[in-house]
Amino acid sequence: MTSGARVTIVTRTKNRPVFLARALDDIFAQTFQDFELVIVNDGGDPADVERLTSQRPDADRARITTLHHLESVGMEAASNAGIKAGSGTFIVIHDDDDFWAPDFLERTVAYLDDPAHAEETGVMVRTEIVIEEVVEDRIQPIRREIFWADMRQITLADMLKINRAVPISFLYRRSLHDAVGYYNEDLPVVGDWEFHLRVLSHSRVGFLDGEPLAFWSQRPESEGHDGNSIFAKAAEHARYDALVRDEHLRGGVAQTGLGSVLYLTRILAEQEELIVAQQRRLDESAAKLDHILERLEALNQTVVVRTSVGEFLKKPMKLAKKLGGRA
Repeated sequence: MTSGARVTIVTRTKNRPVFLARALDDIFAQTFQDFELVIVNDGGDPADVERLTSQRPDADRARITTLHHLESVGMEAASNAGIKAGSGTFIVIHDDDDFWAPDFLERTVAYLDDPAHAEETGVMVRTEIVIEEVVEDRIQPIRREIFWADMRQITLADMLKINRAVPISFLYRRSLHDAVGYYNEDLPVVGDWEFHLRVLSHSRVGFLDGEPLAFWSQRPESEGHDGNSIFAKAAEHARYDALVRDEHLRGGVAQTGLGSVLYLTRILAEQEELIVAQQRRLDESAAKLDHILERLEALNQTVVVRTSVGEFLKKPMKLAKKLGGRA
């Protein structure tokens, strides 16, 4: 590994050599090269990882440290192991299936180096979701869409509602771990969101808008090692989302008591009741409108039929009048 590198890149992987190969190409193609790479093979076959790293040029291999876990320890424990194995001033998690624009590191490091951003402990970037599928060991893109296209800044208020960032998009100062701790290893999912909450509770995080610099790979149809946890473990995401909220709520109540929480909960309950009542009225109005439209359609059909019959009867009457006039 390169001693004194400014950036520590942590890549978590497990039995996904096709993605890891792309990740290695992506990382070493960065325009900013002052980094070290820690690959954390979390319970996967070591042979695949060793084969891919051995194929890199000597200069690349000198900057790679590989940690092999005989059994999986989970995403957050893998992240922590990789972080602690490195020494860079800045840290970023580059999972094996995600990728960057070539100037991701250059732009994000420059942002945090700028004295104007000295109070910001990290920076997130505009991110694009790339829907992909793996066909015969080839990664095929299907479509793309901007992740949170309306986002213009990173705020705790937004992050409290839902996770608005993914690891591939976030470069941060190593000193953050001294202030807020490491990733929560008790969480099998949503660990990045919980970390983001602690970070934003402590300090500001910048945002680089514009063209996407980070690309989040998603594979809704894939299963097994090629799948994404957000799809394969959707139920766990919902469960641990609730547990994280509950844990932080308990922490707040322990410090300030239940008073304000009870008051806000009552207000929210009243708002929910109003929304439900309004939805009920909208449903009733929609049902009445459907009934009126059905009656109008029936009336229209009646008019059409009667008009057609009337026109049919008028023809022989007109003919009779013509004949009578000739007589």
